This record gives sequence, structure tokens and C-alpha cells, in this order.
Amino acid sequence: MFDNIRKDFRTYNGDIGAQGFWVMVVYRFGRWRYGVRPALLRKLFSLIYKILFKFVQILTGIELPCETEIGDNFVIDHFGGIVVSGYAKFGDNCRIRNGVVVGLKSINDPCAPRIGNNVDIGAGAKILGNISIGNNVFIGANAVVISDVPDDSIAVGVPAMIKPIRV
Repeated sequence: MFDNIRKDFRTYNGDIGAQGFWVMVVYRFGRWRYGVRPALLRKLFSLIYKILFKFVQILTGIELPCETEIGDNFVIDHFGGIVVSGYAKFGDNCRIRNGVVVGLKSINDPCAPRIGNNVDIGAGAKILGNISIGNNVFIGANAVVISDVPDDSIAVGVPAMIKPIRV
């Protein structure tokens, strides 16, 4: 847990006041508590996690449950209005901004997006459903992505149109 928090601290350039960093600390604590033994102590840490999670959610407007799988160098820019499903998966070097929703398309299908490495998600984007976002992808501001996005692409618009990145 502490190694991951140190990495997150470096990712946020040592800014202890970054709300994204606060969220990451609570996220790391939530993941760490699963391995605590004995069970009674784990339950105590689970209660602490739930209180911290709600406090950070209210304070920052960011909902990042510890069930979400995230890679290294995950950055939350511009806090507020961010909701990430516990079913979502993120690769390395991903960046999300304010107003982003990564979640379920339907409550009857509890599958959230799987997001690759080096993905940059613009403000207000919505990524919904059982879809895959490839590596090296840019998702434009306010885009609504409901279908797979291949590697090296840009997704823009409502619903999102997918275009290859031109080199």
C-alpha cells in the first residue's frame, strides 16, 4: 500500500493538496484492507474505509471504489462529478477529468468498460457498457462512448465517432 501511495504522490508531482491524490490514498487503503488478517481487524478497517470513502466523495465529488482495477500513473485532473464503476478496469498512464462517468450501460448487465494504457479522457465524457477502449486513445470532452474503441484512435461526439490518430 505505501509503495503505491509513494508512486501516486510522485504522479501528482508531490502535491499533497491535489484532490485526486486524496482519492488515490483512500483507494489504496481500500484495496489494502482486503488482505488484512484476522477478519475482525479487516472489518474494522472496512468500516474506516467506508467512512473515508464517503468523506472523500463528498469533499471532492469523486467516486472511485476500491473494487475498480487501475494501473500505474492514474491521474484524476480537475476534481468534481467523477463517477467510476467498481467493475471498470484501467491500464497504465490513464488520465480522467471532471464530469467523467465510466460505468454500466444497464443495471441488468453489470459490466463496465475495460480501458487500455495511455488513455486520456476529456471532461464530461461518458464511457458506458461492456466495451473495450484500446491503448493510446483520446476520448474528447463530452463524448458518449458506447462501443469499442481500437488502439491509436480518437473518440469524439454524441454518440462517439471513432477516428484513427494521424501521425
